[in-house]
Amino acid sequence: MLSSRGVQLVRSSKLLKNYQKISCTSVRNSGGEWIYRRPPPRQPEILYKLGEFVSAVSWWWILWHLWTEPGHVIGEFHYPNPRLWTNEELGISGFCQCN
Repeated sequence: MLSSRGVQLVRSSKLLKNYQKISCTSVRNSGGEWIYRRPPPRQPEILYKLGEFVSAVSWWWILWHLWTEPGHVIGEFHYPNPRLWTNEELGISGFCQCN
């Protein structure tokens, strides 16, 4: 019984020896130059200006539409006519006869 276990152990060790690692290190495909402990290279000035322009237009669009069409955010509902409210709804007790 012990010998059969030993044979299985030898077979499995031979199978494990046949397995090889496909790759030990990963490939860096990020592009650009390698940077360590120094600032990255500065982007062209046009990219900064383009980013500021797109950001300004986006915020203008958002704020303009919040100002002119607030119903998209807070919902569209009709304000009730206060003349149609009863005294009870307004919290006025019965001793005051107001018209």
